[in-house]
Amino acid sequence: MSADRVEETNAVRPGDEGRGTTDKVTTSASTDAYGATTHDVDDDTPVLNAVGGDWDDLVDEAAALGEERIVVNMGPQHPSTHGVLRLILELDGETVTEARAGIGYLHTGIEKNMEFRTWTQGVTFCTRMDYVMPLFNEAAYCLSVERLLGITDQVPARAQAIRVLMMELNRVASHLVCIATGGMEMGATTVMTIGFRERERILRIFEAISGLRMNHAYIRPGGVAADLPAGTIDQVRENVPLIRDGIGELEALLNENPVLKGRMCDVGYLDLTGCMALGITGPVLRATGLPHDLRKAEPYCGYEKYDFDVVTWDSCDAYGRYRVRINEMYQSLRIVEQVIQELDENPGPVMVADKKIAWPAQLAVGSDGQGNSLDHIREIMGESMESLIHHFKLVTEGFRVPPGQAYVGIESPKGELGCHAVSDGSTRPYRAHFRDPSFNNLQAVAAMAEGGSVADVIVAVASIDPVMGGVDR
Repeated sequence: MSADRVEETNAVRPGDEGRGTTDKVTTSASTDAYGATTHDVDDDTPVLNAVGGDWDDLVDEAAALGEERIVVNMGPQHPSTHGVLRLILELDGETVTEARAGIGYLHTGIEKNMEFRTWTQGVTFCTRMDYVMPLFNEAAYCLSVERLLGITDQVPARAQAIRVLMMELNRVASHLVCIATGGMEMGATTVMTIGFRERERILRIFEAISGLRMNHAYIRPGGVAADLPAGTIDQVRENVPLIRDGIGELEALLNENPVLKGRMCDVGYLDLTGCMALGITGPVLRATGLPHDLRKAEPYCGYEKYDFDVVTWDSCDAYGRYRVRINEMYQSLRIVEQVIQELDENPGPVMVADKKIAWPAQLAVGSDGQGNSLDHIREIMGESMESLIHHFKLVTEGFRVPPGQAYVGIESPKGELGCHAVSDGSTRPYRAHFRDPSFNNLQAVAAMAEGGSVADVIVAVASIDPVMGGVDR
């Protein structure tokens, strides 16, 4: 392009900056800072320089369309977006015309941190991802590590049964949180108080078994950290009927409540085709009528031994997801009753027999929480130098995992939770990546929310039950 080429551009007259009025002025490409002076444009190509816009024309156009569109941020500080979820909503009056999810506000680098810790220490990181269902995070990770080690069939039956017990109790606790917080977001405070009251019974059981209410690091590669303390089975047996009664209270309050049905029926609609296209799993998928449950489709931890039903509903809406969760809690309690009977009748080891993998410390729950048992401390500190050396090497360095990769998926309360573990033969994971169901299920926000009202967005997101710790990791 020649340096002396003259072109016409729109420029704002002095004094007219606020009105957006324009005049035709001529400028030289050699002196115009905004001119197209690159050599890849030939002389015959028209060059357009955009300078501002005519706001009067835009206002007239919006008025002619009769629309009032605004873009609002719902979150990440909003109390009804289940944590730090940001929803960018374009509204036409009260109707949502576009919805997008903004994530990443709770990113903690858990997967990257796991690459700098031993395989056993990785449990303490992944348990903190979806903090409402920590035991499922641990189970998915440990099952994938055990598949890499080739010891899946060597894990003791008692350890597998304890895993099932803990996971099913955690499933009930997770669903209770979903229903409690969802009810609170719709203004039903009693739903929240009942839900958290019943969850508290489960957390007390977890505390008695692992020493912690959440982030347990109880499920370990090769088994579980410690056997059930004395009296735990009786505690579970006493609490199951109480939890069942609490769920019954929720049903009596909600199932046929006209206010609740008015808020949830035909809201957040997503049918089977939409679920399959977006990779949605869990209660959202089963509320479309498809009985997909990995505990039946690809059993793990001995789930094939237990008698339970896969719960479905056929309404494809928020109300159907609520009913699926309620009925799933009853099925989980069925499994818990079968497991405690099995545990009562079959004592045995809870960690794999291979001492090169098994955690050397015999843990016990004391008055100050979980820690090494006194018997183990006596052995390594006063009786056996070899035990001390073995303990030191295995705890500080960790066991080696053969090179390879493995993926294991389990049925968490929110859908398919999978762990893809990759080993390069060292004592630390080369990579551990999780398929968290909350992350995948959040893709459905736009499909569920667009076309509905702003109030329906809250119900739709609550019916997905996302936990941002699992989404962002």
